[in-house]
Amino acid sequence: MQKSIWLSIFCILLSAWPGKHGSAQEFVDLRYENYDYGPFVGAVRFHVDGLRTSFPVTDLEGSSRLLVSFDDLDGDVRDYYYTIIHCDRDWHPSELNQMEYLDGYSEERILDFQFSAKTLEEYTRYQFTIPNQSIRWTKSGNYLLVVYEKDEDFYPVLSRRFVVAERAIPVTPRLTRVSQPSKMRTHQEIDFVANFENFPLRNPQQDIKAVILQNGRWDSAIDGLPPQFVLGNELRYDYQNKIIFPAMKEFRFIDLRNLRYPSQNIARVERLPNRWEVTLLKDRPRDGQPYIEYEDLNGGFIIENQEQSNELAADYAQVLFTFSAEEPFYDKDLYLMGAFTNWQTDERYKMAYNEAVNGYVLKYPLKQGFYNYAYGLMPAADGKPTSRNEEEPRKEVQPDFSLTEGNFFETENNYLILLYYHPFGARYDQVVGFVQFSTN
Repeated sequence: MQKSIWLSIFCILLSAWPGKHGSAQEFVDLRYENYDYGPFVGAVRFHVDGLRTSFPVTDLEGSSRLLVSFDDLDGDVRDYYYTIIHCDRDWHPSELNQMEYLDGYSEERILDFQFSAKTLEEYTRYQFTIPNQSIRWTKSGNYLLVVYEKDEDFYPVLSRRFVVAERAIPVTPRLTRVSQPSKMRTHQEIDFVANFENFPLRNPQQDIKAVILQNGRWDSAIDGLPPQFVLGNELRYDYQNKIIFPAMKEFRFIDLRNLRYPSQNIARVERLPNRWEVTLLKDRPRDGQPYIEYEDLNGGFIIENQEQSNELAADYAQVLFTFSAEEPFYDKDLYLMGAFTNWQTDERYKMAYNEAVNGYVLKYPLKQGFYNYAYGLMPAADGKPTSRNEEEPRKEVQPDFSLTEGNFFETENNYLILLYYHPFGARYDQVVGFVQFSTN
């Protein structure tokens, strides 16, 4: 009995020890989502190393690494650190201490940085990969990467979600036609089967929950789905009108890879003494236009400079977006959206109505590259009310693209299916199965 008490005390002291496996930092105003915390942060990229447009998901037992890079537009050198935080399925910190899910140090300084080369906008680019010799994860699940400045307080610079998954339960997806007549030509429905022959499940209906993402978007993810049927060793997700997504259309695009020889969709490029100014052609609503198939990045972007092979020579431009509208949308706000805005709906991406041009306008800085974007409408009231019910998928107020972009069921989209396992008494959510696929 006495031995057990001393062992418990030792474990408590070890978890609080500020050394190799220190506890999580207390960050100032940290958001557990993809977010940039200041206007000085630019061109954040987070993907599987070698796959520039990939979603940041990696196999627990695999050898793939995630590449992180971003620009500091102040152009100087700062002491940036990073850490990772294990989260539950709902993106709250899990009950695990860092020493339980990390092998290595709890934080690491970013030592790889380079200065821009002969650009009008000076910046410093930082880069690192995870896992590495200093920080390695040991558990599957949701993780939040946090880059921060270390001072008396911990101020986050950027945060990014990623997933570490196991391949214990294979998942086979299938794109099917929506059965609801009103959505047959505008939405896409996903069915899938998961085989748990080699993974013991005692209570699949309670222990397994599925999350489905379209084009890497957490804001529109369908969350918390139990299997509809359990047949033998198979979990069947064959719901009617539940795993459905608006199909949208292929994304709008802007090509900034060569500022001296502008591409289509660009009306004017000006080189001022201290910056580039790019004015796009006025965008118009596409809800009534026919569907046109072409390859896109499904809302993503790549950083690239065609004028020089050195990426550090890629410059920034102030890009003016204009969306045509004879009058403002009633009781709705219009936002510029895409992976480069983190699909966020805050003031930085909110467009203002300008009667002089009969449309909404927004000027936003972009680094040279190729970008997908779309225009989304949100209710004018602030906030995103959320209804949480363990019996049903989580539903949030989502951007509406039906009036600005339109939806067509044949649109090519990427989907990611994640299976979360949380048996009775467990302290964290494992990710025991995943699959990524395209509707093509």
